[in-house]
Amino acid sequence: MDILPAIDLRGGEVVRLQRGDYDRQTTYADDPVGVARSFVEAGAKWIHIVDLDAALSGTPENHPQIRAIREAVGVKIELGGGARTTETIAAMHAELADRVVIGSAALEDWAWFEGLLNDETISNERLALGLDARDGKLAIHGWTEQLAETAVDLAGRVRGSGLGAIVYTDIARDGMLTGVNVQATAEIVEATDVPVVASGGVSSLDDIRQCRQIGCGGVILGKALYEGQVDLAQAVAASMG
Repeated sequence: MDILPAIDLRGGEVVRLQRGDYDRQTTYADDPVGVARSFVEAGAKWIHIVDLDAALSGTPENHPQIRAIREAVGVKIELGGGARTTETIAAMHAELADRVVIGSAALEDWAWFEGLLNDETISNERLALGLDARDGKLAIHGWTEQLAETAVDLAGRVRGSGLGAIVYTDIARDGMLTGVNVQATAEIVEATDVPVVASGGVSSLDDIRQCRQIGCGGVILGKALYEGQVDLAQAVAASMG
């Protein structure tokens, strides 16, 4: 199981939001490259980066910082935020990321997403489907609009697709340090053969161990790292048993 420490970028700075609320931001650093280097030194093989500005407006304001991280560290980059068109996703792969997370754009236009999965120029293994849910129901547009469809429904729909990952986020727990929603995450794991990366609420090494036990392919670590509640090197060790 992979441990993916998170770097959320807004205005070039490393920040965290509570439950995705842009008005509830904590700024942790103004040197994203330095943060990335510290993650690599602790044993990370992946870094999960979110361009919060692009997620909100579609404008890739943080690409220079992301490019600097990619050039400075020799690990894989999973990138989310602003992946709304085939052309943008291709550019993100070419310049910035090993795996691109597609969220709202896929849920709004599933036919387009299926077309993307059949596009021979982009490997499905380099794509991730972002499923953000509250009480099991999917949410889009910065979690401001809730859909009737469930995360489990969508996870089952991409079985056999060869996607690199499903990034499953429990909205109510994101940035709150209240623990992973193990039951909901396990339901996603059981519904699909795509590796599931758990996100939202990780607060301890026990969360890491539980995610490994239910068969997750990865866990994203955010606020718990920045607040000193989880040591990254210990988390990496816990992920391996």
